[in-house]
Amino acid sequence: MSDEGEGGAGRGAPRSSVRLDKWLWAARFFKTRALAAEAIAGGKVKVNDQAPKPAKAVRLGDVIRLRLGPYEYLLTVRVLSARRGPAVEAAKLYVEDPAGRARRERLAEQHRLASIAFAHGEGKPSKKERREIGRLKGKN
Repeated sequence: MSDEGEGGAGRGAPRSSVRLDKWLWAARFFKTRALAAEAIAGGKVKVNDQAPKPAKAVRLGDVIRLRLGPYEYLLTVRVLSARRGPAVEAAKLYVEDPAGRARRERLAEQHRLASIAFAHGEGKPSKKERREIGRLKGKN
């Protein structure tokens, strides 16, 4: 397989487009290209407000709307790459909408606070506690 045009330094001419599933994988939103393709086919990804296919060519400046669980990302493509690199390098591939990021962080905070407010049990009752429960229910 040729490395030409992979978007890396010193390897051929820069790309003018990259497959959407490859770009999402390279930007580290998905662990595998198959998961990226599955999300695209499932309608979790929109490019310029249109439902794409996994092979859709992504270009610089495209706006990608991505829904991962309860969170929604609004990204603008800044760099094209089909090569998966470290997280620091992957973060340079896109610019996230500040309003979308704030909305996602508020939602994450709400989820965190909701889990704190939920009273977790202390495990199953001890033998002594089971006897007391039995007495309360009228069972000897």
